[in-house]
Amino acid sequence: MFDALAPDYDQSGVPFFRPIAEGLVEALDPQPGARALDIGCGRGAATLALAEAVGPQGTVTAVDLSPAMAAHTEALLAAAGHAGDVRVMDAAEPDLELGAYDVVSSSLVVFFLDDPAAALRRWVGLLAPGGQIGLATFGDHDEVWTSVEEVFTPWLPTGLRDPRLLGPDSPFVSDAGMERLLRAAGAAQVRTETFDLSVPFEDAEQWRDWSMSTGQRAMWAAVPAQERDGVLAHAAQILADARGTDGRTVLTQGVRYTLGRA
Repeated sequence: MFDALAPDYDQSGVPFFRPIAEGLVEALDPQPGARALDIGCGRGAATLALAEAVGPQGTVTAVDLSPAMAAHTEALLAAAGHAGDVRVMDAAEPDLELGAYDVVSSSLVVFFLDDPAAALRRWVGLLAPGGQIGLATFGDHDEVWTSVEEVFTPWLPTGLRDPRLLGPDSPFVSDAGMERLLRAAGAAQVRTETFDLSVPFEDAEQWRDWSMSTGQRAMWAAVPAQERDGVLAHAAQILADARGTDGRTVLTQGVRYTLGRA
């Protein structure tokens, strides 16, 4: 799916993945000369921010399971004049040197993994003593956004449902749950930072194009072809009812950064 998404991923004109990734790097505050690793780099939003922060004295490594995403990250770094080591690799089992990194970032990745706890133990093991790890996950979003997402619900298998809604024991439900998950992986000084991201849509068509350029494309694929026009019409009505005075619908997505040290 992410190979297929790569040409369009974060290219819809709707600010979403990039501000979340840049906020994660800002929270980590990597210093010039640091050795940085971006796990599940996508098209490189966090990778580029890391490269700019650590500068030419530092190093940046980025990994992603999708060869197409990794290729976009490599091109992004090259276009900005940054050196970087971009590899195709499974985030769940990164084949990297233990203790080799001062900063590990991962933006909107950990909830895709079959065993997040096991993966995080490996990620914390990649940190040098005192090194930092930062994870971006989703917090709450507003009721309008919830209503829009619910139009897909009748067709979604469990694996495509919001990981925050899979029961009270899911670590993705709360700040405390994510902090427990990171502490159990061996991190210390664990803390949370949050912010609310405003996401503007001009109309339902832009929302659909944005949705199709994200992991939600899998949700569209789960809807029978003959039902998709109805899904769009239902979502369009919800978005129209929530329009502001400028004609746009602005949805609010909570973002959580869970941070810790080796």
